[in-house]
Amino acid sequence: MSMGYDVVEGPEVEKDLYNFELLNLPKGHPARDAQDTFYLENEYEAYLLRSQTSTGQVRVMEANKEKGPIRIVCPGKVYRRDDDATHSHQFMQMEGLVIDENVSMADLKGTLETFCKKLLGE
Repeated sequence: MSMGYDVVEGPEVEKDLYNFELLNLPKGHPARDAQDTFYLENEYEAYLLRSQTSTGQVRVMEANKEKGPIRIVCPGKVYRRDDDATHSHQFMQMEGLVIDENVSMADLKGTLETFCKKLLGE
């Protein structure tokens, strides 16, 4: 937040629409495979435990009616099936999104360096 980012947390139980379709992951894409995703049965819509925090990015872009700059980070729990005993089915993920004019890879590098130093120390 000290760098001008808004923190966005989305729902952990998510619609297929936000978790896959609006992120351009069409039906048949390997990420949608039932062996990787926790699907929840519902007679009206497809729901699942989110497999990525990108769903927060989609919701913010949808709500950005003014088409102004976006600077967000989306931290949160995500869920993926994994039969390997050395891996957890649930883990934390952090994603960021910046949409603005005159943004470069140097901005990304500076953001990541500052984030790591704040989190881990010099």
